[in-house]
Formats: sequence, structure tokens, C-alpha cells
Amino acid sequence: MDQLPTKDQIRQWITDHPTQTAKRDIAKAFGIKGGALRIELKRLLKEMEGEGALTRTRRAFREAGTLPPVTILRVTGPDAAGDLFATPLEWEGEGDPPRILMRAAPSDALGAGDRVLARLTAVEGEDHAYDGRLIRKIGSNPLRILGVFRAGSEGGRIVPVDKGQDKEWTVGRDDTDGARDGELVEAEAASKRLGLPRARIVARLGDPTAPRAISLIAIHQHGIPDHFPDAVVAEADAAQPAPMGARTDLRDLPLVTIDPADARDHDDAVFAEADPDPANAGGHVVWVAIADVAHYVRPGSALDREARRRGNSTYFPDRVVPMLPDTLSGDLCSLHEGVDRPCLAVRMVLDADGNKLSHRFVRGMMRSAASLTYGQVQAAQDGTPDDRTAPMMARVIAPLYAASAAAMTARDRRQPLNLDLPERRIELTEEGKVSSVAFRERLDAHKLIEEFMILANVAAAEELIRLRRPLLFRVHEEPSPEKLDALREVAEASGFTLAKGQVLKTAHLNKLLSQAENTDFDELMNLTTLRSMTQAYYHPENFGHFGLALKNYAHFTSPIRRYSDLIVHRALISGHGWGDDGLSGFDTENLGDTAKMISDTERRSMLAERDTNDRYLAAWLSDRIGAEFTGRISGVQRFGLFVKLDETGADGLIPIRSLGHEFFHHDADAHALIGADSGRVLGVGQRVLVRLVEAAPITGGLMLELLEVEGDTLPRSPRRKGRFSPRKPAKMDRKRRVISRKR
Repeated sequence: MDQLPTKDQIRQWITDHPTQTAKRDIAKAFGIKGGALRIELKRLLKEMEGEGALTRTRRAFREAGTLPPVTILRVTGPDAAGDLFATPLEWEGEGDPPRILMRAAPSDALGAGDRVLARLTAVEGEDHAYDGRLIRKIGSNPLRILGVFRAGSEGGRIVPVDKGQDKEWTVGRDDTDGARDGELVEAEAASKRLGLPRARIVARLGDPTAPRAISLIAIHQHGIPDHFPDAVVAEADAAQPAPMGARTDLRDLPLVTIDPADARDHDDAVFAEADPDPANAGGHVVWVAIADVAHYVRPGSALDREARRRGNSTYFPDRVVPMLPDTLSGDLCSLHEGVDRPCLAVRMVLDADGNKLSHRFVRGMMRSAASLTYGQVQAAQDGTPDDRTAPMMARVIAPLYAASAAAMTARDRRQPLNLDLPERRIELTEEGKVSSVAFRERLDAHKLIEEFMILANVAAAEELIRLRRPLLFRVHEEPSPEKLDALREVAEASGFTLAKGQVLKTAHLNKLLSQAENTDFDELMNLTTLRSMTQAYYHPENFGHFGLALKNYAHFTSPIRRYSDLIVHRALISGHGWGDDGLSGFDTENLGDTAKMISDTERRSMLAERDTNDRYLAAWLSDRIGAEFTGRISGVQRFGLFVKLDETGADGLIPIRSLGHEFFHHDADAHALIGADSGRVLGVGQRVLVRLVEAAPITGGLMLELLEVEGDTLPRSPRRKGRFSPRKPAKMDRKRRVISRKR
């Protein structure tokens, strides 16, 4: 369209599309491009606003005398017939504000004076102008409680499942929602009565001990969205396979996916070959192809809004809460073997020493030559290929390992943080019960894929910096001085050194870790170094990645499960002019808010996954009460000691009250408890023998009893008559506070 729409056309568009009324939405609807026409559109909208035909709210317009589809209301109370009405909190039209009938469910519990956020639908032929449906109350966001309901004569009580919360809640007879004794429920805090905390049950979640209930507890406890709105599912179901169009044809490249055997999706594929360029003797060409999620998840769509809200997929031993519906994540966006799939791919050239010489991005169409597992690929490289991998050795697998060896050489020179912390794997039966707990095997095939993904992420960041396009960097800042001092103290107490007075580099930390390697303090130093690190996050500004020892880093390789990667894909699409599904105005204007949101959702998922693993481990150990386990003290607090068990990696608590009748001082600087009478030091890193006293699957808590420390039995004082707690001395000998933990 090479001319402006009429005022009537604009008014009709706003009436028909109440959620697409920003200036850019209007411009897009009428095909207005170019600076001159956009300036004229801005002038026309301002003129209509001056005439009173439109009302402007922030960046959007609406027809004068109307309300936006989502607005804040004040409930005015029921009429004589019992119908509940509301009025808009802000009204800019002429005359009285429109009358709004609240279509409230009994559970909404609305009353006169409540301020609510509501979704409005205009109605005709009624004595009110709109129907309103509650989204949420404003200024009334009650605390949510997840726990086990215990029935009583006057209602009951709720025992929280959070092991960090020991307060119980009372539930009135009319607030139980029919919950049965022992049932897992979700409740919200209500008003107090006689000083007792009260709650109202809002959802019944079933038997807390039933198989697969453990991850459900974490989902509700952490507020992870696990149900897709109808509009989101409808958009996903309507999606069709992407056409070839102007894409680069990569279907002849034998790209393969390499994933865990239980992988739920395949969003990256790789291929490598020797560089045919004689100027790069011994060099390699590496292709990394990533699912083109941006083609299906368009800016501003219902899919996009929901993906941004979720931020990422969350993985549990028995289920995944995906960022995208399965139609996309498990099918159209998944790089299945033998089918055409759209992708964004990067071709990287490495020299013989693994240095990246160049890269080139394309928007292409690929066809996976094979869906392989890490174990398959490693076995093939080790000399025992199966029927699937044997024909691929010379053309695919051997070149991948050759390129990987070069890349790992460059990695060793770069010296990223080299932590060695085994990852535990919880295996479940088909019924959802724990069958085994073991540590994941770390293969060269894992390292191969990991290093190629890092290279691709670096290339994406460098490309967008070159194109001067906004993006979300993956940021990891160096440890704070306080955390470094704490790490240094643990290192010195363990017999190692971490130099002072120099700019910290990952190489310094790697030197510390190498000192501890193959000693009794190996795991301790790895764990303590990890705890000294800051949390990585997303940000529109580039502050570098300390842990990877990289100046430029962005997430590009997992757009099926991370919204950050989708933003990077859109930035590449915009930067290269590959289509109209690149970064939107909203994406660019709200980049900081998006970074904060998805950093928060990532932390939420990490906590939920950790809590779920703790609960599964407690369930696994619950039939071994009284058994003895070896482990190492992993944390010290005023209230007790945390011990990481060797067999499972589970963490348990030794309460300070169980350490006999000697009083123990907490020395926070030394990360130790020190006996007031004996001078015995119980500190981080010491080997211990413990007895399992309690395992609570619902909370994930393990309670332990200390039996031995570094092979010595803990002496216990006889109980003093009339005393129920350890004696606290008036003053502690200063010398005892500096006793080495090596004693």
C-alpha cells in the first residue's frame, strides 16, 4: 500500500483488532513502509487523537469511548438480583463510565471495593456494556502453600512440603474444598484467627506418595506453568512444515544429531570434514545446524508470549515441562532423521590448532542423516561400531573427532574453568519409582558436542556484534572478593594455595583444582570452587563469560528449550534480511526486561529440578533407615552440618543438637563447628561416617547421625541431670578458634 488509510479504516481496524493497536501494528496492517509514510501516519493518528476519535494509552490507540480488552476495575458490589458489577478505575470518555458485569466464579470471592485486573468483552442489547472475567486481584496476591492436608473435626491443617518451612496452617471446615486426609493440596493464605495462620484450599493434587507426584510437587511449589492455553495449542496445531523458499539447501550434507538415549527433542546437528583449502593445511570445516524455531514462533503470537513467559523448558526425571507445545518441540522443530527441517546453520573454519579462522551463517533446509546417541558414537570411535554407525565412520564420525581434537587443543590454551563434578542420574521404573541412582558417564562424545556448541555460540555473538544488532549475551562475571577469600580459606585449610594480589583468571583456579586432583579433597575443592562462582545470567550488554574464558558469548544452539536462543535467532534473521520473522519492535524495546525474566525463570527451573532430585533421593533411601553411609562434610551452618553421601550424592543434615552434650561454636570464617570443651573441629571437607535417621520423600529432607570423623569416633559426654541442651560456656578460648581442621 503506497498511501495512508482513511480515518474510518483506522477506526475499524482498532475495533476489529483490540490487541493490535500500537502504531507499528497499524503500520504493518496497512503495509506502510518507509520513513515518509510512517511520519504521515504518526501525524494522522495524532490528529485523530486531537479530534477525540482515538484515545492514546502508552504506545497504543483505541476508539474513543471504549475500554481496552484488559483493564483494571473496581468492584462496586452486587445489585438486588445478586449480579456483581464493576467500573473502570480510569475513564477518559464522555459521560458516565460503562457498566461492567463480572462473570465471576464462586472461587473468585470478589466483593465491593476489590480492585481487579479483568478481561473485557463488549456486549450489545444488554443493560451493561461489557462482560468482565477475573484475571487476578490487584494488591491481593495471597501466599500460596503446597502441602499435605490432615483432616480434623473442625476442618484440618496443612503440613508444608517445603523442607525450609516448618509452620503448619489451619483450614476451616468450609475451606477444605472436599480434600481428604493425606491428600496433596494447594492453598492460599487467609486471614488469621486467634493468632493462628489460616489457609483456604484452592486445588487438590492427589496422593503425595503416588508415583510421579514428586515432580508435580516441584511444578506447583515453584509456579512453573505446565498447561498451555488453548490459543497457544491452536497456533501450534495449525503450523505446517516450512517451505524451501529462499533457504540454502543443506540436505546433501550428512548432518547428524547426537543426543542422550532418552532425548525428548533434537535441536542441533553437526558435520565436520577436512578443509579442502590448501592454505589451511590440517584445518577443519565444522557445520552446526540448529532448528529454525523462529519460523514457527512469530513475534507477538500466542506461542511467543507463552514461550517468553516460560523462559525455558524444565526437565525432571519423569517428565519435561516444555517451553513449546509438543507439536513443535517434538515434531516440526525437532531434527528427526530422514525428514526435511528448517534450520539456521553456521559454517566454521578451524585451523590445525583449533583456532576459528572464519564463520558464515545461513538460513537453510537440512535432512538429518542419522539420530545417534552419545554411547553409539563413542563406541564407534572406540572400535566397536554397530550397524548404524559402521557405514558412517569414515565420512561422518572420524572427521567429527578429528575436528574436535583440534578444538579441544584450542580450548586447553584458553583455559576455561575445568570443574569436575559428576552429575547424578536418577533412573525410574515404568511406574515412576526410583530403580537406581548412579553418576552419568562423561564421554569424549559429550565433550565433542559441547565444544562445537560453544564455538557456534561464540560465532553467533561475534556475528551480531559485527552486524550491530541487539542481542542477549550470556554473562558470567568473576567471583566477588568475599567469595574468593572464602575459597582461599578452604584451600589453605586443605593444604593448597590460591595466589593473592593478581587479576583472577580461570587458569589460577584450574591450578588450584589440579593440586587437589586425586587427593581426598578433590571433590571438596571442585564443589567449593563452584560455590564461589557467580550465577550466569542474560543481559543486553556484554560483560563477558568468566567461566568459559570468552569475551563474546551468546546462546544460539537450543531455541526449542531456551527463549534466549530464539531472540538470538531473530536477531540473525533481521541482520541478514532473511524474512519478516526477525526481531520485532517489542523484542528490541523490551530486551532488558526479557533478559531479567528469562534469567529468573532459569533459576526457577534449576531450583525445581534440584528439589525434585532431592525428593527422589529421599524416596530411594527411605527404606534404608538405620543404614550407615560414608560421605564428606559439604557445608556448615549454625544449626548443623551438611554431608554429601558418597553413594548417591544426596545431601543430608546432622543437627547440632545431635552432636552430644558439648557446646559447639559456629566459626563462619573457618566453615567449622568447634567444641567448647574438647576443641574438636568439625569442618568442610572432612570424611565422615553417618547413620541415616530419617528420610522424608515429601520434603526431600535427610536427617543423619554422626558416627565417625576422619576415622575417629565422636566422643559423647554423659547427659547432665536436668539439662536438655549442650552447655554454652561464658567465654571461649581464642586459641581453640584457630585450631587447624587438619587436627
